[in-house]
Amino acid sequence: SVAMDIATIIGLILGFGLLLASIAMGGGGLGPFIDIPSMMIVFGGAIAASLINFPLKSNFGAFGVILKCFLFKLASPQETIAQFKTFAEVVRKDGLLALEDQAAEIKDDYMKRGLESLISGVPAEDVARTLEIELSYIEQRHVAGKKIVDSAGAAAPAFGMIGTLIGLVHMLRSLDDPSKIGGGMATALLTTLYGALIANVVCIPLAGKLEARNQEESTIRELIIRGISLLGEGESPRVVEEKLLSFLSPKVRRSILAKAS
Repeated sequence: SVAMDIATIIGLILGFGLLLASIAMGGGGLGPFIDIPSMMIVFGGAIAASLINFPLKSNFGAFGVILKCFLFKLASPQETIAQFKTFAEVVRKDGLLALEDQAAEIKDDYMKRGLESLISGVPAEDVARTLEIELSYIEQRHVAGKKIVDSAGAAAPAFGMIGTLIGLVHMLRSLDDPSKIGGGMATALLTTLYGALIANVVCIPLAGKLEARNQEESTIRELIIRGISLLGEGESPRVVEEKLLSFLSPKVRRSILAKAS
């Protein structure tokens, strides 16, 4: 099931909401803060830098990775451990082949592939090795997506500064016509403002969230690899649960064991 990451959405709405409110409260409305040439410099510059910096495929792939900041479809470690305990009970009672029905119902493709390989007779260590290779590629894709967000966060303020210099050039060229000085100055300041906003309200926080999300996903994947290895070794449900609980913090572990007893 796909769940919404409420924290990301609340953060973005709160960040932009408070900034816009403070601008509105300053009088004069939002009009003076909207400048199309400034937006073109900052957004256009950040996109251009990303296209030069990374292959086209990576740029398109970044959208999918960024979506992970807003949507995620991972089971919690606790749910995954409970699932493996159930699988171990089935294996203990009726053997590995009896897992076929459960495997067919699993939503997570990664876990499903691992279990199906194990059921079809592939040795547990080979299944684990294949899953580890796949995990390293998943991690590589995530790192690449985060790098693109990081680079946009670095490029936006830099293009803000470039916009400021362009605005100052316009302003200095029209010093003899005082009516044009204001427009040049506005472009000069607004590009810096846009660059700082995009970097600090959007890019840098999203890159941080991506890193946290990648860490969560890797932990679950490693837990799955370990669980499948334990099933292949024919460990008892109790041993499977205890060994997988080592992936959790001591506090969470204690609360699960307290509930079980």
